[in-house]
Amino acid sequence: MVDAKQLVEWFPNKKAKAPGMKNANVFYRNLEEALDIKRAENATFTIRKNEPNPRSMDFSTLDFLHLSKSGLIRQPFLDELSAHPDFHLGAGGSRLLNGNNAYTDEAEKEIAEFHSGETSLLFHSGFEANVAIMVSVPRPGDAIVFDELVHASMHEGMQTSKALCKKSFKHNDTESFREVLLEIRESEQMIREGKRSILVALESLYSMDGDLCPLKELIEIGGEIFPDGNIQFFVDEAHTTGVFGHQGRGFVNELGLEHKVAIRMHTYGKALACTGASVVCNDTVRDTLVNTARCFIYSTAPSFPMVAAIKAGYYLMRSGQTEALQDNIRHNVKHFCKTMSEHEIWDEANDEGILRIPNMDDWENNPMITQVMPVMTRQRYTKFLCYHLQLQSLNCFPIDYPVVPRGFNRLRIVFHATNTEAEVEHLANSICEWAQEMLLLEESGKGGVRIPSAARQVNEAHAAAELGRAGVPSGP
Repeated sequence: MVDAKQLVEWFPNKKAKAPGMKNANVFYRNLEEALDIKRAENATFTIRKNEPNPRSMDFSTLDFLHLSKSGLIRQPFLDELSAHPDFHLGAGGSRLLNGNNAYTDEAEKEIAEFHSGETSLLFHSGFEANVAIMVSVPRPGDAIVFDELVHASMHEGMQTSKALCKKSFKHNDTESFREVLLEIRESEQMIREGKRSILVALESLYSMDGDLCPLKELIEIGGEIFPDGNIQFFVDEAHTTGVFGHQGRGFVNELGLEHKVAIRMHTYGKALACTGASVVCNDTVRDTLVNTARCFIYSTAPSFPMVAAIKAGYYLMRSGQTEALQDNIRHNVKHFCKTMSEHEIWDEANDEGILRIPNMDDWENNPMITQVMPVMTRQRYTKFLCYHLQLQSLNCFPIDYPVVPRGFNRLRIVFHATNTEAEVEHLANSICEWAQEMLLLEESGKGGVRIPSAARQVNEAHAAAELGRAGVPSGP
């Protein structure tokens, strides 16, 4: 169980450091001055220690199928190592020199076949793969159209893309998408004449909002406006690999649109509990990445253990061992929605703006509700809710600026295959208990101070820590 002292370490007070470094080397002082700007905006990150706490219930990690926590992937991984007892630990170089091997080639073939693709290419991470795609695939004169909430890695790649025309559309808004395409058709003569192309960049599941992209509708609109096929789609399946589709093949598979999507990116550090990513595409796209993606060309090839772990994950999916886990995730999400909606405080908390869970809207009729559930409250309350849940042994965290825009902080809940119904009920009831406390505090309005009990405990622990750093005893 997490205590208030642990929360003080996870959520430290962020004080400026540069003013106390007047005699320090200018190199380090300038870095701290830049960090102080972020500290003042409450926009710095902290590498947390002792997280996730082993005694807390996991509603935070991206180990969606709990292959890591349960250890289910461990034995297939060890079997892969045992089947190749003479493996070399390191690759020894770039795949374009002497780092390639038949084992990696075989893994990429298996990945492509599993996802009904022509071929695939492994990368060290999803971030690296996305950057490679956005930098390498669009050509001069092409355009990139992207959902405004796509991942930071896509924006990173777009900064150096050869496509000068880059336009976003409103999140999951099909009419906004149509308007952007019509604007490009009007303004870009080469694209209008079918001599250049549009690459549409999407995520299957947007991990901060937990919603799915309207992929089928977007593809239909693209084909209507550009019937000659010079609009192609790229879908990042980071949060749907292993969770959606037959045996975990992903969201594109769930919709039966594999042959309508030119590029899919599947990551392995989440549901598959290992590391790395692959791009599923055709030979032309693969050759383009091999020849122009600098992060591929100039990186050492994946190590044997990395590829072995990926193969172990695909073995579990291909053999059907993860299908029940997929079903468990959906059951847990539905059970949460049911428990929340039936709680006596839910309607009042929702009406008063203390709690809002957008993904619960029409949850009973949603066949593809996702494992990511953002909980919205008043912005200054988000951390209060986190403290309350953490002290109840419920592991989940707030998502703040700069990860999400200012004013859109939320507590992100992630459901997993091995969460029990009792754990889910404890989560729902604890959220509602906190909402009840906040409603009472707001109603009483005691001197304008609205600090709930969990937050008071953390504030007291912060004060004790400050006294300790100052050498002042914190108690009798």
